[in-house]
Amino acid sequence: MTTTRLEAFSDGVIAIIITIMVLELHVADGATWDALRATWPKLLTYALSFIYLGIYWTNHHHLLHITKRVTGGILWANLHLLFWLSLVPVVTDWMGSHAQATPPTATYGIVLLLAALAYYGLQSTIIHAEGPASPLRAALGRDLKGKISPVIYAAAILAAFVEPMVSDALFVLVALMWLVPDRRIESRL
Repeated sequence: MTTTRLEAFSDGVIAIIITIMVLELHVADGATWDALRATWPKLLTYALSFIYLGIYWTNHHHLLHITKRVTGGILWANLHLLFWLSLVPVVTDWMGSHAQATPPTATYGIVLLLAALAYYGLQSTIIHAEGPASPLRAALGRDLKGKISPVIYAAAILAAFVEPMVSDALFVLVALMWLVPDRRIESRL
């Protein structure tokens, strides 16, 4: 299989995930500003999740463009990532419907943490398949952002049990760290 076929499949899955997520948004129940204000938690959670999916999509694009070949292990590692991303609409809806509640906020963080670990697993699988001269290994270097992000997610999960707003701030922090596509890979293409 070529990397373009894997990328096309992944693009389609991420597009469907975003579509499912937007279908969970509903029109404000009324034509007043107060009615619109009631939808803000869902809209903000949707916006954050959309940004996260966009981050994964752009970085996944760069990741596959630096990859030379696709193995069975890479296929399964990619499916593992897509599995966790496919849960984003569920936890987005739950957290948006129950703003500042501990279980939805912690679960949102768990899904983000597991997606990050799956992405790391995909990177590792690609590096293993390509061997020590892997262009991806050279491009990633120490991968500080990749190592810090799971730590922040774990802190956000724990913070949800004390103050969910702190978790939300940590989720935003990680999104801001990754908002610009990974230039380490882009520079090697």
